[in-house]
Amino acid sequence: MKKIKILAFETSCDDTSVAVIDSNYHVYSNLISSQPNHNAFGGVVPELASRLHLKNIMKLTKIALLQSQTPLSEIDAIAVSVNPGLIGSLLIGVSFAKSLSYSVNLPLIAINHMLGHVYANKISHPELQPPYLALVVSGGHTELVKFISNREYEVIGRTRDDAAGEAFDKIAKLLNLGYPGGPIIDKISKSGNPKFVNFPRPMNQKDNFDFSFSGLKTAVTNYIKNEDKNIIEENKHNIVASAQEAIVDSLTKKTINLMKKEGLKKLIVAGGVSANSRLREKIHKEIKKINGISYFPELQYCMDNAAMIGAAAIEKYYDKQFAELDLNAFSKKGLRFL
Repeated sequence: MKKIKILAFETSCDDTSVAVIDSNYHVYSNLISSQPNHNAFGGVVPELASRLHLKNIMKLTKIALLQSQTPLSEIDAIAVSVNPGLIGSLLIGVSFAKSLSYSVNLPLIAINHMLGHVYANKISHPELQPPYLALVVSGGHTELVKFISNREYEVIGRTRDDAAGEAFDKIAKLLNLGYPGGPIIDKISKSGNPKFVNFPRPMNQKDNFDFSFSGLKTAVTNYIKNEDKNIIEENKHNIVASAQEAIVDSLTKKTINLMKKEGLKKLIVAGGVSANSRLREKIHKEIKKINGISYFPELQYCMDNAAMIGAAAIEKYYDKQFAELDLNAFSKKGLRFL
């Protein structure tokens, strides 16, 4: 097959990203403009995110093409994330991608943001093929998805309330650690005792593969409320290590149990939480016990980025799964093909 190049856009939340990637999963450029403006609010402000995407997307596109040494005339298709995410943010990326697609007469490919996270693993492991189980842990999403083929999948487990990423953010906020909470907790936990507090592992039944982290958030809230303030201040590293262990235990146990049940040996971990060092350590350890193998994206591709959107678009290009110019963004949660 002819090698192709894809120009990809990702604007589902607060990071504007533009990338150029080819059909061998070689990334020529992958630019990300983060938005620290949200940190003061302890979370993403949707209207502010949209305005910053609008400000950044044209500039990043020009730089991405220059950095990749790829003129627009050598691009074969344009890919863009269309769901899930903040609707205003998604609309900026979709509108820009549609306009560019129309103006230079290039095919447009619509990509589910969560599927993009799964395909981030293909950048480092282009040979990777189903069947496999995907643990997708990104922002407001926690899902266990069985891939029978690249086009056939089944969502077996999902969060009932708070997702793992949301739990990290909320726990960090309770302890005034800053935002986003995941990287901060990962760093602080390295010097903490994960057995300092025995926080609950919700929905711990053997054959239940759904997740729930709202109870953990409540347990941390109550612990902080009822404990002496000096003890809290002196033991923040121990408290977050204990909370992190509860999250990682829940993710790992359900994932490994489902792999055993389905007879699967390959596991893909995807999304922002896949960067968590304790999750990587525990999954690697537990999957060896069932003679399985786990795949994690490189750290630079764990967070929201356009390279993963381009990676997910490659097979759609060859299958001619192109979007029409009436394509619209939508914010429905979960992993779906389009």
